[in-house]
Amino acid sequence: MDPILQYFVELGYWGWFILGGLLLILEIFAPGTIFLWLGVSAGITGFLALFWPDANWETQWLTFAVLSVVSIALSRYYLRRHPIESDDNNLNQRGTALIGKKLTLVTAISAGRGRAQVDDSTWTVEGPDLPAGTVVVVKAAQGTILEVAPLDGEKPASSPAA
Repeated sequence: MDPILQYFVELGYWGWFILGGLLLILEIFAPGTIFLWLGVSAGITGFLALFWPDANWETQWLTFAVLSVVSIALSRYYLRRHPIESDDNNLNQRGTALIGKKLTLVTAISAGRGRAQVDDSTWTVEGPDLPAGTVVVVKAAQGTILEVAPLDGEKPASSPAA
């Protein structure tokens, strides 16, 4: 018999524990929770092989396969019903995180476009024509372009004086 096949046929409980550990380590390098549940299934199969040493290799692999499918399906079902909530729902969406923030125009908004200071950088902004130095508030974000409006009390340069 081929040595690799022989290994899998005679896979004892230590082999399952090692496979489970390797799958858990793989989860660290390729996160997505699939390898986590495969590793847990291998560990459970190892415990079953420890307490039921007469189980043949087909039974052990069938147990591992069934546990893997069931654990992945249950985790997906659970996560769909109980999504992981973050303290910062705008993580990696910096433009969205800027909505409501007051900014100062670095360059005037002319023909609907200008630039505003955001911390240590400048962003393209769209809105009514306004002179440089005007304080604006971010109303929306479309990718890297911020839609702004004059702060309450400020009048757009193009609006007629009352």
